Amino acid sequence: MNINAEEQELKDRLSLIETMIAEGRRTTESYGWTFLLWGVAYYVAILWAALGHNYLAWPVTMIGAAVLMALIVWFKSSHCGYRPGTAKSRAIWGTWIAMAISMFVVLDALGFSGRLTDGHISIAVAATLIGTANAASSIILKWKLQFACAVVWWAAVVVSCFGTGHQGSIAFLAAIFLCQIVFGAYLMIAEAHQRGKAAIHA
Repeated sequence: MNINAEEQELKDRLSLIETMIAEGRRTTESYGWTFLLWGVAYYVAILWAALGHNYLAWPVTMIGAAVLMALIVWFKSSHCGYRPGTAKSRAIWGTWIAMAISMFVVLDALGFSGRLTDGHISIAVAATLIGTANAASSIILKWKLQFACAVVWWAAVVVSCFGTGHQGSIAFLAAIFLCQIVFGAYLMIAEAHQRGKAAIHA
């Protein structure tokens, strides 16, 4: 009898863990738009910097994207009643916020000090930080697809360090497209699919 109770308790705990992981993935899916937003912001900053050779392109674009994201999150949380409340959600939010602050500080420091002129360094730093945040999220959620995004970012790091400047730029642009635009669109489609299923069952 005692063995059966222990087995049932173990099954209940495993079920709870699986439910929490699934909930974390659904939460991530509901923020697919943020991947898309930042992917577009990266492209805007890259294009602006390339056309105007303006050192303000990255800080202005990143601050603008951060403000826009904060406004959208505030609107959703105040009008749609959504707040990330689980421990996994807070861990994921913390990971991404820490990555964003780190990227903002290091890239701005490199930019304003005049040391960001080497494209190899800027791509390696940015791709490493973004890859790390994706890897941490994927480990928390046990999500292989997001870990694949981390691998793509890390591949861009390797190309930027060992390849030519042109090859590094292509790798970085490809990583943005695959891991921000495509992954974000995939998450948004998955969320819409889940909402559709929920509406049918309701």
